[in-house]
Amino acid sequence: MATVLYTHSACLGHENHPGHPESPQRLKAILAELEKPDYAGLQRREAPSATLDAIARVHDRAYIDKILAQVPKSGYAALDPDTGLSPLSGEAALRAAGAVIGAVDEIMKGGIENAFCAVRPPGHHAEYATVMGFCLFNNIAIGAAHALAAHNLTRVAIVDFDVHHGNGTEEWAAGQREVLFFSSHQFPLWPGSGRASDRGPHGNIVNVPLPPEAGSDVFRQAMQQQVLPKLDALAPEFIFISAGFDAHKSDPLANLRLTEDDFGWITGELRGVARKHCNGRIVSSLEGGYNLDALARSAGAHVRALQKG
Repeated sequence: MATVLYTHSACLGHENHPGHPESPQRLKAILAELEKPDYAGLQRREAPSATLDAIARVHDRAYIDKILAQVPKSGYAALDPDTGLSPLSGEAALRAAGAVIGAVDEIMKGGIENAFCAVRPPGHHAEYATVMGFCLFNNIAIGAAHALAAHNLTRVAIVDFDVHHGNGTEEWAAGQREVLFFSSHQFPLWPGSGRASDRGPHGNIVNVPLPPEAGSDVFRQAMQQQVLPKLDALAPEFIFISAGFDAHKSDPLANLRLTEDDFGWITGELRGVARKHCNGRIVSSLEGGYNLDALARSAGAHVRALQKG
């Protein structure tokens, strides 16, 4: 069963202001890594464009329209101090969400087992009607909502191992009884949410805050004790991964001490749960990671674990 890479050239065209850490160079570094012989068996797809109706399962329609209307014809437009738009940002955002939707549909048809969506802008901080943290539309939540609505699934899991709490995904998932959301993240750290006591009205939120300077042992123990048993007990029909690689020890925006081997390890563990319960169905989508070398190595370890026989 194959692993598929979903991406699109428009995702290289989205730019924030000059010098911004969330730059096209991030995606270029990953795509260069995935051209190496280790990934020869990786199938490739051009990401489709998400429909506005699909995005509106997660976001306010007026918010969607407002974001797309603010895309500039030239130069840059600031939405908040951290998040901006350039002329290709609208198409990039639609393709980023569309990649996750397209991957879900292809996996549900059979023939491929899992997919990695190498896209930007990232998504897990985007809330119902609020742009935040480099994110416009919540790609992984949109894909999960599509899986529920279009494929009649009833047990979906989202695992977010980005170093920052997936506040936007939590906001959406908290209202979905069919979704179990896990977020491991450094705490305290921006955006300041994600306490272990925050479980949502349906008890379907599992936050795993990690202290600054926590390394491989702390991360792996937390996953083994707090995430993997609950995920296994859910017996999910589909697993989504918010694949942020900024918990790497070389990342400039945070202070966890993970290595690329840790990302490969957790991906392998999640793949094991997926193979046990849902024919290996996983869709992963890129979130953070801002040291280019560490990002490329970490994404590579992630994809190799998805491909592993």
